[in-house]
Amino acid sequence: MRKSILTRLNNWIIFVVMTALVVGIVVASTSLINFLRKEEIKRISLLSKAIRIQQEVKTPDTDVLDLLPEILNINNTIPFIVTDKNKNAILDLGYYRNIPENTIKDPEKLQDLIRNMEKNYDPIEIKVPDGNNQFVYYDNSRLLNNLRYSPYILGLFILLYFGFSFWFFRTIKKTDEGYLWAGLAKETAHQIGTPLSSMIGWMEIMKLENPDSEGVHEIEKDIERLRTISERFSKIGSIPELNDMNFNETIQVNYDYLKTRISRKVNFTLQLPNYTVLVPHNKILMSWVIENLVKNAVDAMKGEGSITMSVFERNKSILVEVKDNGSGMTKQQARNAFKPGYSTKKRGWGLGLSLARRVIHEYHNGDIKISQTEIGKGSTFRITIKKA
Repeated sequence: MRKSILTRLNNWIIFVVMTALVVGIVVASTSLINFLRKEEIKRISLLSKAIRIQQEVKTPDTDVLDLLPEILNINNTIPFIVTDKNKNAILDLGYYRNIPENTIKDPEKLQDLIRNMEKNYDPIEIKVPDGNNQFVYYDNSRLLNNLRYSPYILGLFILLYFGFSFWFFRTIKKTDEGYLWAGLAKETAHQIGTPLSSMIGWMEIMKLENPDSEGVHEIEKDIERLRTISERFSKIGSIPELNDMNFNETIQVNYDYLKTRISRKVNFTLQLPNYTVLVPHNKILMSWVIENLVKNAVDAMKGEGSITMSVFERNKSILVEVKDNGSGMTKQQARNAFKPGYSTKKRGWGLGLSLARRVIHEYHNGDIKISQTEIGKGSTFRITIKKA
């Protein structure tokens, strides 16, 4: 529990750091854009003063004559145009710059451009001695317009990068877990196989000595059961063949077996459709899943109550439900029920439901979930598999 809390805390810390990094980049980029915008406004203000001085001074100094054209010509990025007080463009040399030639030649396009400039920035007024004041209309440079979207593009790129990294490492983790489960299952099958072979040999000897013994027959059943369990584990580590089709038969066989093995205090019922249900499945692995669900239900009822197993058709899928009237689960327990290692039982390893999920999801391309649960009223597990 403590490890889980620390893991979640670390995840939140990483999330907050990533978010702060993205927000910091966006804020820094926005600040840079605002700085550049202010600098461009200053350049246009200086340019406006140069135009005013050029109009006011009749006999300027030689240095001033050289400086004014330089101020006008140094602006190679910011589009501007000078108009009279009636917003008519003055198209003399030096009174506009960085505006497309086709716009200059088209009066309608030029007026639209002036209106758009006015929406973005208030024009700078140039007061002239004769009272016919002029106005400098301007807009952002192309560089500034492009930079305006860069914080969002950069932020989106960073978020996508982190998202991809998260997906990548999560995929690696799931793959490693898959190999771990497969290795564990194969090793378990191998470990069971050695004493099982020996038991089969001794059983044959016992049958020769006393073939009609009831104890020998019961032990033989248990040995066959162990062989089935060993085969289940061996199939977890490899891709099983879905050769079995009669789904009703698989469920019925499991029901008949489990009914004789669970407590007589449990009222165990089965509801099957009155027609043959054909579903590609692996009988051994599907039996394991059903057995896990039924045993969990028995544990939840503490060996006393009722279990209903139902098979029915919905759209193009076959659904299997195992319903009990046991203790039920909280929302958190239901969310974690299929996670490896999670168990509400003191002696549970938390492997049954996680392996059941693997069998249904990865081998049968289906779904398994807790469709309903309530504290004190029981739970319903549902398996969904596509029809043949």
